[in-house]
Amino acid sequence: MDTLESQTPAPIVQSGYRRGPDRWTVVLFAMLLGVLLVVVFRPTGRAPGPLHDMEATPRPVTARGELAGTERSTIELFETVAPSVVYIQVVQEGRTRSLSLDPADIVQGTGSGFIWNREGYVVTNHHVVAGGEKWKVILADQTEWDARLVGAYRDEDLAVLKIEAPAERLPPIQIGTSDDLRVGQSVFAIGNPFGLDHTLTTGVISGLDRQLRTDGDVVIDGVIQTDAAINPGNSGGPLLDSAGRLIGVNTAIVNPQRSAGGIGFAVPVDVVNRRVPRLIRGEDDSTRPGLGVTLAPERIAAQWEIEGVLIWEILRGSTAARAGLRPTRRSWNGGYLLGDVIVGVDGTAIKGREDLFEALGARNVGEAITLRVQRGESALDVQVRLQDISRSR
Repeated sequence: MDTLESQTPAPIVQSGYRRGPDRWTVVLFAMLLGVLLVVVFRPTGRAPGPLHDMEATPRPVTARGELAGTERSTIELFETVAPSVVYIQVVQEGRTRSLSLDPADIVQGTGSGFIWNREGYVVTNHHVVAGGEKWKVILADQTEWDARLVGAYRDEDLAVLKIEAPAERLPPIQIGTSDDLRVGQSVFAIGNPFGLDHTLTTGVISGLDRQLRTDGDVVIDGVIQTDAAINPGNSGGPLLDSAGRLIGVNTAIVNPQRSAGGIGFAVPVDVVNRRVPRLIRGEDDSTRPGLGVTLAPERIAAQWEIEGVLIWEILRGSTAARAGLRPTRRSWNGGYLLGDVIVGVDGTAIKGREDLFEALGARNVGEAITLRVQRGESALDVQVRLQDISRSR
């Protein structure tokens, strides 16, 4: 039997595990890495200096140079037209209601207007003056004048006030036309939105021949649509073309539930230029003789080379419907079947809408007239009794 001393030690088997670096090696490596990071990523700025500099002075102003041509023309337009734009306050129940700086506090009876002529007539919206007992007009020179209501035309949201200011304080606005307007044309609005007097906004004509239903449930035809900002307080102010001419009267949407960003409306100047003189003359516009029809926009009639006034729609139950007049209709293939074209009233030739408005405006509600209409290839006479279209909506 082998003794303990005679036994041979078993061979040592290498396990494959290699002894790692000692702790001093690790510490040295970490220190070297830290130094390297400091060198590579050290801040490049200067060391913190004093917080204040007692020698600080304003920086030199960089010369701007000439204004752009469009800027100069816009400035000139504003400076020319602004003196014709007024700010209107309504006095009711012994107090003056001014425009508020809080958009939520805008009330009916405040707004803008513009000087019609040097006799002191001022044009604004019907809804601006509605319900007032007394009115005040503040001119661009900040003078304040008591105003009297000359007349109002609810169906097209127009009203005229009169002040007794000296003629030299009353620069009248220049009048343009709305029958040749085009979508995309530049427009400018001046008014007093939210109490901010003589505010200029710019935009383009976004649409033509719109219908706008007011809070009084009255439909205004032929309205201009624009993306120029028109807010409460702009109501009654002018919409201008790039020549600074009046092309419409801004009519802000009073009911905020119907308001929409980027959409404003204006009553076309051709309507204004026809109605305002009647109000100044004192003619009664509480009733309006008409046929009970909607007329095609002149630009559409011009596209079809129509001479006269094309009937677009006929109101149900109107005297035009009872007389058998025909509206424009859609055909089965998506085109149009043209309605009757009015070419004469009681022997007077009718070339366009203004001729027809003038002819009907000289008549009375209930009066019978004879229309000469073109129906296809045939011309015929149709007798129609005029109705009060101010209440036919």
